[in-house]
Amino acid sequence: MNSRITQMLFQSTGGFAALILRVPVGLILAAHGAQKLFGWFGGYGLEGTGQWLTSIGLEPGYLMALLAGGAEFFGGLALVLGLLTRPAALVAAVTMLVAIFSVHIGNGLFMSNNGYEYALTLFVVSLALAIQGAGRFAVDNLFQKEG
Repeated sequence: MNSRITQMLFQSTGGFAALILRVPVGLILAAHGAQKLFGWFGGYGLEGTGQWLTSIGLEPGYLMALLAGGAEFFGGLALVLGLLTRPAALVAAVTMLVAIFSVHIGNGLFMSNNGYEYALTLFVVSLALAIQGAGRFAVDNLFQKEG
């Protein structure tokens, strides 16, 4: 792999703080993705989530549920491991932006009204991880040393 691409993907300025951000946010994202994909943790699975997404104008709903669920579930797991952190975090950030503007923005800031504060928090953390990388304890570091 080209060393410039390797450096861009895997080098990190995150130190230990990135681990503190990656793990809980990755677990939260993975759990939300599991709700959408598998119906775990009280979720509706692909069918139910797809129907709901269609009802709010995100069509085709099933495909959108698959994309959002996949981004959250697999991206979340990647963040927990620190595996391809920058791409995983970028995909999670974009997914949260879609959630903010398609679901939450009209409800104001606060979660008590189904507002966007929580999705915004996940967006900001994901964006920070996309910028700074995985940090010291991450699978990404193995690739950089080999690259």
